Amino acid sequence: MANGADRLDLDGRPIKPMTICMIGAGGFIGSHLCEKLMNETPHKVLALDVYNDKIKHLLEPDTSRWAERIQFHRINIKHDSRLEGLVKMADLTINLAAICTPADYNTRPLDTIYSNFIDALPVVKYCSENNKRLIHFSTCEVYGKTIGSFLPKDHPLRQDPDFYVLKEDTSPCIFGSIEKQRWSYACAKQLIERLVYAEGAENGLEFTIVRPFNWIGPRMDFIPGIDGPSEGVPRVLACFSNNLLRREPLKLVDGGESQRTFIYIKDAIEAVLLMIENPERANGHIFNVGNPNNEVTVRQLAEMMTEVYSKVSGETAIESPTIDVSSKEFYGEGYDDSDKRIPDMTIINRQLGWNPKTSLWDLLESTLTYQHRTYAEAVKKATSKPVAS
Repeated sequence: MANGADRLDLDGRPIKPMTICMIGAGGFIGSHLCEKLMNETPHKVLALDVYNDKIKHLLEPDTSRWAERIQFHRINIKHDSRLEGLVKMADLTINLAAICTPADYNTRPLDTIYSNFIDALPVVKYCSENNKRLIHFSTCEVYGKTIGSFLPKDHPLRQDPDFYVLKEDTSPCIFGSIEKQRWSYACAKQLIERLVYAEGAENGLEFTIVRPFNWIGPRMDFIPGIDGPSEGVPRVLACFSNNLLRREPLKLVDGGESQRTFIYIKDAIEAVLLMIENPERANGHIFNVGNPNNEVTVRQLAEMMTEVYSKVSGETAIESPTIDVSSKEFYGEGYDDSDKRIPDMTIINRQLGWNPKTSLWDLLESTLTYQHRTYAEAVKKATSKPVAS
């Protein structure tokens, strides 16, 4: 572990050890962030979540050399009177809690709005009232659709970055109509961002807002019926991984034409650590955290994952590796999508000097190696069980 005495921030000042209250510490991002904090810093973590499976390895009292520095609190922030006390004990609160799976936005819009707006309100309030710093995790979905998507297909301005690159301080947030319930998530996330910003402007809350652009890597989401719920549809990476493990075709929603950028979780966590340890540079800012160089259509992602999986598993691809499905069939009524999501990196680069490093091929190879090693046997067992007649 790096010792506190020799660690300096970006301006050459010693970094003081701090206590961090991390809400949602047991999730994908939280587990990677907890590992990073334990391995590389002297900071303490109050880890709040309903589940701790993904951070169990950090909590084992006999084996963990970090037992003194990480404490798990099993809390559902919806209705737990301990929350304010834990925020008060910490120097910084990081809120990662959210329902953030597109399959839920249509089918559970109320839960989605409550989870991302109502349940986050007390966290913001406690930080503001107790003069505690807040790093709030939002989403790139707050941008909605690009301006370019409203132009005719062959319009030359569609190629102009001003019409599709998403900037924290100037890009508008464009959502579909109210009956397109898919936007319940983006809208709730945008409203909590506005509230955090207003607390900063009116009451002096020290905040940083993070807008992740498709962070992917090991431990992301669940493999249905193997790890996590049997029902439900995880996000694209776990969805495709599940199909590859089961040797089923990858389902391309509406032809897989949407474009996305993907960033390796380990690169993204580097950016978060810089925000944690450089409050003077991070406070009051909204940061896109993504990798504009890793842009593909969802169809290209499926083709690439099929190729990478064959390489890491040694299995040949199935005859028809993909099939097209309509969004209505896959997600139900009320689905709508953003066309393209490319983050502008000017602000994070200027404030924190950060750039992502890992190529799409490398991050898929690392992630699918993990998925294959962790789940292949379990999936084989599950799929070879005789079905009761």
